[in-house]
Amino acid sequence: MAFDESGKIWFNGEFVDWKEANVHALSHVVHYGSSVFEGIRCYNTKKGPAILRLKEHVERLYNSAKIYRMEIPYTQDEFCQAIVDTIKINELDACYIRPAIFRGYGELGVYPLNCPVESIIAVWAWGKYLGEEALELGVDVGVSTWRRMAPDTMPNMAKAGSNYMNSQLAKMEAVANNYDEAIMLDYQGMVSEGSGENIFIVKNGVLQTPPRASSLLDGITRNSIITLAKDMDLEVREEEIPREMLYTADELFLTGTAAEVTPIRSVDRITVGTGKRGEITKKLQERFFEILKADADDVYGWLTFI
Repeated sequence: MAFDESGKIWFNGEFVDWKEANVHALSHVVHYGSSVFEGIRCYNTKKGPAILRLKEHVERLYNSAKIYRMEIPYTQDEFCQAIVDTIKINELDACYIRPAIFRGYGELGVYPLNCPVESIIAVWAWGKYLGEEALELGVDVGVSTWRRMAPDTMPNMAKAGSNYMNSQLAKMEAVANNYDEAIMLDYQGMVSEGSGENIFIVKNGVLQTPPRASSLLDGITRNSIITLAKDMDLEVREEEIPREMLYTADELFLTGTAAEVTPIRSVDRITVGTGKRGEITKKLQERFFEILKADADDVYGWLTFI
């Protein structure tokens, strides 16, 4: 993925040139990972550019900041509008959106509250996270030796930059072992999520996904799929999943803003089901894309048109 550096970035309430959106080398975030962020998508729909679940993403951003005692100097509505304005000024019809809140330059030391809270919004064109073919053919994953953090160590429900050091270890290990992605277990050894995606299992027509207590990020695409599945009269269970269920599943898929709905064709080189996208995965995928492309009525109010 290459950046187009000719655009503008929203930085503390003002638009600055891409290459001028810099932080000081001694900013708190550089040394202690003190940031929270979001990943959001804008799609070029048949009715024009639209952001998928903007308000829910911004609400989660603010909740992440609250957990880390960061006071964001804008209302959620103002921040939503800033995201819309950033897309407009960069003249993009479809893009990935990255808002981040972080502790800036003030003083160094573990105690963060004397450092200023800074905000950015960047947007850029970005394709499919796991590749175009992955949406149909699926991906190969491996169970990582790295586990998600225990609940009394770091808050998994905060989308914090520091949490993704854990994800980086799993992702690098997966790539080194010739997998597309990693599946991580929680502190009890139960299935948690991917390095940056939630996971669903289909067995005997029932959709299962780990509960939020399994050290995972409460994904917004995860929530979307649960909502769609229930409205399609599919049984959905949020319950603990042991590792071996990954091998015996009829279907598996990943969900996330970047990954969207991506089938898994093998785990630890054991073929999942028939080794291709399953029927339930396909139906959920198609329904999801119908809504985000405005090919079907947005009955859930998920789209914010630019």
